[in-house]
Amino acid sequence: MLWIMRFSGFISAAMVMIVLSPSLQSFPPAEAIRSSHFDGLRLPGQIPATNSLNRFSFRKASAFRNADNCHSTFGKTGVCDPSLVHVAITLDFEYLRGSIAAVHSILQHSMCPESIFFHFLVSETSLETLVRSTFPQLKFKVYYFDPEIVRNLISTSVRQALEQPLNYARNYLADLLETCVRRVIYLDSDLVMVDDISKLWITNLGTKTIGAPEYCHANFTKYFTSNFWSNRRYSGTFSGRNPCYFNTGVMVIDLVKWRRFGYTKRIEMWMDIQKTGRIYELGSLPPFLLVFAGHVAPIGHRWNQHGLGGDNVRGSCRNLHPGPVSLLHWSGSGKPWLRLDSKQPCPLDALWAPYDLYGHSS
Repeated sequence: MLWIMRFSGFISAAMVMIVLSPSLQSFPPAEAIRSSHFDGLRLPGQIPATNSLNRFSFRKASAFRNADNCHSTFGKTGVCDPSLVHVAITLDFEYLRGSIAAVHSILQHSMCPESIFFHFLVSETSLETLVRSTFPQLKFKVYYFDPEIVRNLISTSVRQALEQPLNYARNYLADLLETCVRRVIYLDSDLVMVDDISKLWITNLGTKTIGAPEYCHANFTKYFTSNFWSNRRYSGTFSGRNPCYFNTGVMVIDLVKWRRFGYTKRIEMWMDIQKTGRIYELGSLPPFLLVFAGHVAPIGHRWNQHGLGGDNVRGSCRNLHPGPVSLLHWSGSGKPWLRLDSKQPCPLDALWAPYDLYGHSS
């Protein structure tokens, strides 16, 4: 019976693959059918960055051109061009394969790929050449994020991968990016886009600073410890709010409002409290919930079909949520590239594979 269920799962994934194939990028996103970052530990004595880079060899992506009805980018290559769509993604060695696949998927499904500007956040300065050789025509800039900025603010988490300083770089986008960049889409490295990102870009945030898919059915209390809920000084932060869980791996951010209201300092305040109060267990997510939950512009769930990497411990296989799909997200401990390489993939990992440009160097 078990093998029948597994076979059925693979057939379902294959059906979704046909519908969401990159070659069909001009079609509307498909309806979902029922059907994750290796804990990249930076250990002492890890091989130097230059040697790490030698482990990777990526095929050059095909050239992508704007459709005729796109805003002309001729002669406008600067980051301050107001017609650009801005996307921020982190790059590090452990998640590099996922980041490259994410970029590839965005380009494949965009009607105006030349109008997208990528902002890559790094703590290793040797990755720019690799990105340029893989995507020769890509508009992008690399921003160095100094791990020391958050080193003393990070507390232990349920998974050591969640403690990596680069996970917190999104807290500093308003400081790292040029002031002329007024809005940015932040994306995690373990996802693929199967719809045109321009649709996400035009999200109406109203008076809110960030937009994200919310999951109000989730048990919000579990994201914080009993120390938090028993201390009125802490738990009172949600008074007058209707807080819902949201995943920080897909966010549309108004950087103008972020800078105006100083949200980076507010997040740092909660991280500092966490060091002594132990008010949460899940790394970089809870400070965002503390600052923004209940003040989020809701975005359709199609833009973050998350949890495909399973939970934070076992990384077991998951199904898609019901409904249409515009973005597939392998949040959790199981990552598709590792499961595919191990010959033990989950059925939905087959939907990530077409965007993988990785090839072992000889």
